[in-house]
Amino acid sequence: MAFSLNKIMLIGNLGNDAEHRFTTNNTSVSTFSIATSRGYKGKDGNWVNETTWHNVVAYSLPDFYKEALKKGKKFYVEGRISKRDYTDKDGIKRYISEVISEKLIPLEGRESGGESSMEKTSYEPSVDSAADVDDLPF
Repeated sequence: MAFSLNKIMLIGNLGNDAEHRFTTNNTSVSTFSIATSRGYKGKDGNWVNETTWHNVVAYSLPDFYKEALKKGKKFYVEGRISKRDYTDKDGIKRYISEVISEKLIPLEGRESGGESSMEKTSYEPSVDSAADVDDLPF
């Protein structure tokens, strides 16, 4: 048996508020983008900052997570990379790479300085909570 691994771990800030939908099987699907950055010295010796955007899909999130996934918030996301294709409204076939979230951890509390009810809490969906890719509403 061949061994393989598909695992990604990201720490970054949400680029927008998460969008929440339901599949035809009534499974909730939350989608958002997260930005990661890295710095490196360019050929000229000056520091260059590079930002990469990742599309994330999370299934069956509890309501308090749905409310917390807001633009600018920092999260740890762990999951697997998935590639799929779809046909857009103009009939053009498109390809997309996504991170299917298997674990989410908020990395900051409320703005008031108090500890959030989610602080140091992670969310890991059950194995059967991920819907079939063909069942996605987008």
